[in-house]
Amino acid sequence: MASSAIDSEIFGDLFGTAAMRHVFCDETLVQRYLDVEAALARVQARLDIIPEEAAAEISAKAKFENFDFEQYKRGVERVSYPILPLVEGIVAMCKDGLGEYCHWGATTQDIMDSALSLQIKDAIEILETDLDAVADLIATLARTYRDTPVAGRSHLQHALPVTFGYKAAVWLSGIERHRQRLQEIKPRATMAQFSGAAGTLASLGADGLRVQEALADELGLGRPEITWHVMRDNVAEIITFLGLLTGTLGKIGTDILLMMQTEVGEVFEAFKHGRGASSTMPQKRNPVSSELMIVAANAMQQQVSLMLSGMLQDHERASGPWTVEWMVIPQAFILSAGALSQARQTLDGLEVDSERMRRNLDLTNGMIVSEAVMMGLAPHMGRQVAHDVVYDACREAMSARKSLVDVLTGMPEITNALSTNEIKDLCDPANYTGLAGEMVDRLLAHTGR
Repeated sequence: MASSAIDSEIFGDLFGTAAMRHVFCDETLVQRYLDVEAALARVQARLDIIPEEAAAEISAKAKFENFDFEQYKRGVERVSYPILPLVEGIVAMCKDGLGEYCHWGATTQDIMDSALSLQIKDAIEILETDLDAVADLIATLARTYRDTPVAGRSHLQHALPVTFGYKAAVWLSGIERHRQRLQEIKPRATMAQFSGAAGTLASLGADGLRVQEALADELGLGRPEITWHVMRDNVAEIITFLGLLTGTLGKIGTDILLMMQTEVGEVFEAFKHGRGASSTMPQKRNPVSSELMIVAANAMQQQVSLMLSGMLQDHERASGPWTVEWMVIPQAFILSAGALSQARQTLDGLEVDSERMRRNLDLTNGMIVSEAVMMGLAPHMGRQVAHDVVYDACREAMSARKSLVDVLTGMPEITNALSTNEIKDLCDPANYTGLAGEMVDRLLAHTGR
């Protein structure tokens, strides 16, 4: 029976996805161990190190459905590591003692690390699909709302106008960098491991490197330059990447959550009957996907920290720090897949209220573009003098609850420099979105979207 949220039948699909859980479930993990043992036997047979019939028998029997899982569990509890009981199970399954050639020259961590690389390779494929989908959804928002003005905010207050397409394009820029990072990380995160007890391949002598290279090729994994039993930067890197990825998704969720506030009401998560509903307040439409993206980002901070602590390994085979990976890696990938899934739900059909965006721009009666007025006056009186004049005008507009246009048109030092139409144009937020549209175009062209 599941006892954690990410494995729960009730909560599991809020915090993860079935596809990613499958990559790291017990059945898949054991099968990956068996896959590595079978691949090792096959390549060693091809290199005339073990008999061909032994490799054929080991490969035929190394299937989860043939395995006595209950006996294996008891063995792991006894040994506290998962490979010796696995090898015992393979030996028991094989006929005529051929299973004795299983695990030839290998050590526990060789099998576990190579199996881990296979899992990470599968997990990355899932992430790539979801990242591509999220990027496409955000690109559509950026293109559709390229010129839709919205209040840019600083310290949760109106700063200057931007466009919603620009805001989405900023989100997209982070996602695109993650897509690039993932391609750069993938070769380092999916290396084979086969180096023997102390990492020197002493057990196979001159054949060691040939076996290592052939095993990597057989498994479709990268060839390591040297043993990485205790040098875990490649594994820590992919988990740290997941921390960055979920952090970006959490930022997107934070923006959407804040824009969904009743007092703001500029965007809303896609509507589905009952989604985000309250048990007692019928009007509620809670930003549930955004909240879950934020939760994943917060939870991933702890996973990254644990992963970094696991890098502090002693000598040529660690006394135990690497076992933290057994807890961290599945959770990290599942949380990341869950965050991506929630992002897809949020962005696919995101409701954008451009009229509300315009009304919010006018909440400060034109003061959101006070910089525009200052820059319009600067050639006539100097930038600092213009700043001080507009500053005083803003204070008067706020205290008198008047529009900035009305205050400015009543100030001779302003009207001596600018016409009424020029003042009105400068005070229109839609006229002061800068190069937001051009930046959207540039990013979309760069990404090919």
